[in-house]
Amino acid sequence: MVAAHDWDLWSTHARLVVTDAGALDTAVPLVLGLLDRVEAAASRFRADSEILNLDPGADGTVLVSPMLADLLGEALEAARVTDGAVDPTVGGALSALGYDRDIRLIEDGAKLRAVVRPVPGWRRVRLDGRRLTLPAGVELDLGASAKAVAADRCAALVAETLGVGVLVSLGGDIATSGPAPEGGWQILVRDTPDDAATRVALPAGSAIATSSTSRRTWRRGDETLHHIVDPRTSRPADPVWRSVTVAATTCAAANRASTATIVKGRSGLAWLTGQGLPARLVDRSGVVHHSDGWPGEPTGRAA
Repeated sequence: MVAAHDWDLWSTHARLVVTDAGALDTAVPLVLGLLDRVEAAASRFRADSEILNLDPGADGTVLVSPMLADLLGEALEAARVTDGAVDPTVGGALSALGYDRDIRLIEDGAKLRAVVRPVPGWRRVRLDGRRLTLPAGVELDLGASAKAVAADRCAALVAETLGVGVLVSLGGDIATSGPAPEGGWQILVRDTPDDAATRVALPAGSAIATSSTSRRTWRRGDETLHHIVDPRTSRPADPVWRSVTVAATTCAAANRASTATIVKGRSGLAWLTGQGLPARLVDRSGVVHHSDGWPGEPTGRAA
């Protein structure tokens, strides 16, 4: 019998599901402990986090922890695979736009204007094992990848340690590992309460991720801004797509594809189709589009 544990985390909802109810009490602290280590390594909103206290030497390099090296490696891989659409050097740009604290703490600024700060570019950052080369002035933000990687790592940890099937959901990032329940993992895909919903069954060991321009928003002057930055403009990506949901073998792969599709805008659907990943896209008008074998669902207006 499956069992679940729910809690709030990183301004979103988290959920852990295991296929053996007797394993839940042991699985919960495993997941919470790993997530604590992720936050300590990579949070842009914790003054004591490792990523905010990097101190490169005279040669511009610094030795990072194994956890941060793992997260940085995945972030740089996301940048490479997406041709730079998902870029970990957008930290300064996000802060300049007003996203400089937990989204729950950002106050809408009617008299404030968003500031554009150029994105240095991911190619200026290098990682060799645990040795990070970080030029002066480059601010890292792993928000576009770390949550998905954390979901993958948590699911794998529970499955390997306890020998059970597991699903870990961190907001829109969902990873599974081990055997699935009969009929697969049942996932409800809906970005906002106003959206039409669809349900999909994930097979064992697969993942799904949703990126959205409707969530994590704030106001600056007469603008509504969102958290997905286009590195080419240093501004929030044009919301051609209200949400993009992608299925893949890992949550990291699904998330980088969904995020890149939003950044790429009008060319995003063609790019995503070329990746061969099943996807569901909702455009700014609420019309649903499908790519590469997304399970049967009528296309049309989502809201």
